[in-house]
Amino acid sequence: MWAGVFPAVTTKFTPDDRLDHAEMERCFGLQMDAGCDGIIVCGSLGEGPMLSHDEKLEVFATARKIAGKKPVLLTVNEAGTREAASLARRAAQAGADGLMVVPSPIYHTNPEETVAALKAVAAAGDLPVMIYSNRLAYRVDVTLPIMEELAADARFVAVKESSDDIRRSTDIINAFGDRFDLFTGVDNLAFEALSVGAIGWVAGLVTAFPRETVAIYQLMKQGRREEALSIYRWFRPLLDLDVSTYLVQNIKLAEVHAIGTNDRVRMPRLPLSGERRATTEKIITDALAMRPALPSF
Repeated sequence: MWAGVFPAVTTKFTPDDRLDHAEMERCFGLQMDAGCDGIIVCGSLGEGPMLSHDEKLEVFATARKIAGKKPVLLTVNEAGTREAASLARRAAQAGADGLMVVPSPIYHTNPEETVAALKAVAAAGDLPVMIYSNRLAYRVDVTLPIMEELAADARFVAVKESSDDIRRSTDIINAFGDRFDLFTGVDNLAFEALSVGAIGWVAGLVTAFPRETVAIYQLMKQGRREEALSIYRWFRPLLDLDVSTYLVQNIKLAEVHAIGTNDRVRMPRLPLSGERRATTEKIITDALAMRPALPSF
């Protein structure tokens, strides 16, 4: 069973646009030191669509080195199922603990196609799979009937629920019980999702604020709701940065201020500039100025 805080880590680049493994080792280590429960690499926040398959496997290897015995999942978000299956096979050969699989971000599959594509990728990798359900970003809704078909395949073990409708979490639990490990994938709905039964959080702002993220999760797990809610209310303006076209640049800028790294991105993205950068920086620096003391847990 997967549970807990799984950072969707950022990918670090050198000034000449190569992978910066040394900086990724440092940043991934901060996640592990804070008590995160696993790592997911090369997702949307990790700029996966801008990486080659070889680069994705290199990022995975770096995360595998740092995570120790904790699970490391590789995101499969290819346009074509053939390419997705190829990456899944290579991930298995590289020692991945599982895959987070996104329906094609280019072609918006119908339900029959969605089921067929996800099953094909799962079969190719023969690894545990977290289904990434995000109808807003990828315009493919992994509905309850689709999950019903996938439930017959034991390789589908978890769902990252990112529909932006908190009712969907309860719908999944009502329909499937504990058949799927239910993770929330929307930072600014995390408290709500944990309140109604999610057992995991695929988190974004955790890369800049790992201890606060882990504190919220652990306090909720221990039934200390009011303490968790106090931290969450402080965190919310930062968590809102995850729900944006500019989530990669936003979160990398938060990392600049919170953990002393850089905000290099891969083109066509560019780092935030001008008024947008100033607005985002104010949110970050205002939050840092009021950073709460964390209780023990």
